[in-house]
Amino acid sequence: MGLFSVFTCGMMGLRAHVIDALDHIGGQCTALYPEKPIYDIPGFPAVTAQDLIGQLKAQIQPFQPTFHLGQKVTSLTRVEERWRLETSSGQSLSAPAIILAAGAGAFGPNRPPLEGIETFEGKSLFYTVTSKEKLRGKRVVIAGGGDSAVDWALSLQGIVSHVFFVHRRRHFRAAPESLQQLQALADAQAVDMVVPYQLSGLEGTEAGLLKAVWVKDMEEQERRLEADVLLAFFGLSHDLGPLASWGLEVENRHLVISPHTAATNLEGIYAVGDIATYPHKRKLILTGFAEAAQAAQAIRRHLRPEEVFHLEHSTTRGVPRLEA
Repeated sequence: MGLFSVFTCGMMGLRAHVIDALDHIGGQCTALYPEKPIYDIPGFPAVTAQDLIGQLKAQIQPFQPTFHLGQKVTSLTRVEERWRLETSSGQSLSAPAIILAAGAGAFGPNRPPLEGIETFEGKSLFYTVTSKEKLRGKRVVIAGGGDSAVDWALSLQGIVSHVFFVHRRRHFRAAPESLQQLQALADAQAVDMVVPYQLSGLEGTEAGLLKAVWVKDMEEQERRLEADVLLAFFGLSHDLGPLASWGLEVENRHLVISPHTAATNLEGIYAVGDIATYPHKRKLILTGFAEAAQAAQAIRRHLRPEEVFHLEHSTTRGVPRLEA
């Protein structure tokens, strides 16, 4: 949402600086599921997350934003009519308005409680898939019961040599259509459903290369799955980090905003995307795009209340040039 916020602000004649804790732009799309297809972006029957980010990067080029990557905002203070931000790299920035597009906040994977798991992490045990090609020809165990686990079981067909799907219950939390496809693959013996089982141990080399994943059922009966890779999808643990101490209204680890303006309870601060909440909100990329547009228009009204602004469609106005 940060990249589209740059675009919507640019369309309002506003120049943006972007601060990101990652060393590359793209947020969760790039960090968590770059090769995962997305189907609900208007105009794209299907688009991968990394291709969508590429299009968003091209879209903001006319506005020449300034990027501050690999650093976090550590403090936020009000100085007269502006906000002063200090970052973990020692930078100090001042702005009259801020859009928080922090996704799920600071996040990390929920790690299964397996002995010696650190040995395999990042080598043959992964919590995200950044390249399907790196898994080509490998025997893969997918553990989890939500959309991510099911989606990757479907997406890796024809790439990996075999998929074991491990879940501790017979009930899944994924989309019904995806579950139907998974069941069809199981019926065709293209996926080995290991249900109801849960992870119990890892077997491999001291260098962190898996040989097998051990699982057990509810009666403690164990089974050995010969595998090269374990993909563990047990969700993310979320933490608002410094945001929680800035005086923003928080509800269930989300920032409460106005659905009409994306404004938080603090003047001049707005929030968009997964970090933001209001009654009946739908957590979709589409929703975040709309919130970014609302925020940009609200910021322009806030900063230039004396100006009469006539909203024009981009088809008639084109992409404006910002003054240096």
